[in-house]
Order: sequence, then structure tokens, then C-alpha cells
Amino acid sequence: MSSKGRPYRTFHHEGFEILVGKGERDNDHLTFDVAEPHDLWLHAGGGTPGSHVVVKNPEKLEVPRSVLEVAAAAAAWFSKARGALKVEIHYCNASQVSKPKGAPPGLVELRKWKSLRVRPALPEGAEEADAEEAR
Repeated sequence: MSSKGRPYRTFHHEGFEILVGKGERDNDHLTFDVAEPHDLWLHAGGGTPGSHVVVKNPEKLEVPRSVLEVAAAAAAWFSKARGALKVEIHYCNASQVSKPKGAPPGLVELRKWKSLRVRPALPEGAEEADAEEAR
């Protein structure tokens, strides 16, 4: 599925839709207008700038570890830490993400989260345009 003209990139893995914000305002839109409370939300940890990533979960299932790892690798790829061997990614339900009053676009707070370390990578089958656009 093409992401042209949308404020986020779209990937699919094992039947789950993975959405990746393209910029600070787009991250806000993705996190607060597109994501549902039960969707999985991911971002590079440690204050590293990067895209917000959402795994759509309309069935409210437990997201498989393999899908979590692909989404986390995408969050690492679309961050300023892309060149690192491993990147810490924070993840939680979208309901745990809030916007501090007066915060600039893209800045959020997490009430509670988990983390994992992954190697940055584009999802399998990612369009070349998405790879180039991320540079």
C-alpha cells in the first residue's frame, strides 16, 4: 500500500498494519488522531528524535512478538539512531501516551512502557520510496 500523500508510512506484517509518522506534526496526528487506545505505540527511547510508530490492533489481540520486533526495528530505522548497532525502543498502548500542555509537535509523555533493543531495519517489502524518503 502506498503512503504517498499521507502523513504516515504504511507497512503490513502478519496481518497487522504498521503506521510510521513522517514528521513532528504528523507524529502528533498519528498518535492522537489515528491511533486507538488499544493500538501499540512505539518510539526510540532516551530522548532520541524519531518517528512515532503505531501497530493497529482493531481486534484488541496480544500483538505477536514478531510483529512487535518488526515495528520496533522500523521505529529504530526512522530515528536519529538509525546508524547504531542496537536501539532501545519504548512501547506501550496508545492510551498510555499523552501530550504535555504547551509541548512542541512530536513531544509526548508515556505513563508506563516497556522497552526492547533492536537492530534498525526497514520492514520487509518496504517500498524504495519509503527508504529514500527516510534519508
